Amino acid sequence: MANDVAIPKDQKIFSIRELKGRGLSLYKIGKLVKSGDLVKLNKSHYENARYIGEENDFYYVAAYASHGVICLLSAAAYYNLTTYVPDAIDAAIPRKSKASLASAWPAINVRYYTNERYNLGMTTVREGKNQFKIYDLEKTVVDVVSYREKIGIEETKEILTTYIRRKDRNLNLLLKYAEQMKCVGTLRLYLEALL
Repeated sequence: MANDVAIPKDQKIFSIRELKGRGLSLYKIGKLVKSGDLVKLNKSHYENARYIGEENDFYYVAAYASHGVICLLSAAAYYNLTTYVPDAIDAAIPRKSKASLASAWPAINVRYYTNERYNLGMTTVREGKNQFKIYDLEKTVVDVVSYREKIGIEETKEILTTYIRRKDRNLNLLLKYAEQMKCVGTLRLYLEALL
C-alpha cells in the first residue's frame, strides 16, 4: 500500500467516510487510487484492489444504492430456494431514495418499495469485515409471491416448494408477513396446493 496506509485486505468496499475515519485525506485516497490499491467506484465508495477473501457481488450494493437490501430472486438464490441464477442483483430501496447505477458492476435491478415493505424482515449478513443487507427467508418468500407475475409463476412455485421442504421454515412468520403485505389470500392458495 502506498505510504504504508493500513487498509485491511479482508474488506472489499470502503465508503469515503470509512477511509477518512482511518486518517486518510482526499489527497492520500487519490494516491491510493493512483498506485492501484483502491479503485474508485463512484463519488462515495472505493473497492479494495488488494482484497483477499471470499468474493460476493452483494458487497457492491451499498456502494451504488446506499439503502439497498438484497431481495426477490437474488435473496431466493442466496437462501438456496431456487436453481434460477439471476443476471442482475435485485435490490430494494425506499421509494424516495436514489441509486447511482450509471457504471454499476455488477448489474443491479432496483426495486422501489414502500416504507412498510422496505423495513419489514430486513437483516444484515456479516462476512468478516464485509456486510450486506438482505431480507430474511420468510420475507423473501412473501415478496416473491407478491411479485409472482414479474418473476414468473414457475420460479415462484419452485421457491415455495423448496421453502416448504425446509426444516428451518417458519410458517407463522410467513403468514404474518403475508398479512402485513396484503397477499395472505394468494399465499394460502399456493400453500394449500403444495401441502
